[in-house]
Amino acid sequence: HSAYPNPFNPITSLHYDLPEQVRVTLTVYDLMGREVIQLVNTTQEAGFKSVKWGAKDSYGKPVSAGVYLYQLHAEEFVQTKKMVLLK
Repeated sequence: HSAYPNPFNPITSLHYDLPEQVRVTLTVYDLMGREVIQLVNTTQEAGFKSVKWGAKDSYGKPVSAGVYLYQLHAEEFVQTKKMVLLK
């Protein structure tokens, strides 16, 4: 699923479905490919999942307005999508 709302300020929700129990990582990157924050890094049960991101980095500092990429890894499945933070 896509981030909602997108564009967002100050919070967006990232949604995804898991068909089975799997190790999941969900990471936000800036456009230069630098990791901003890792939102999920755990094994999760099958089902619908939702994670909120409040536009802060891994140190708790607010990030600047702009385009960010979020990448979901679930075993062999990898998907990357864009989201836009407006301030």
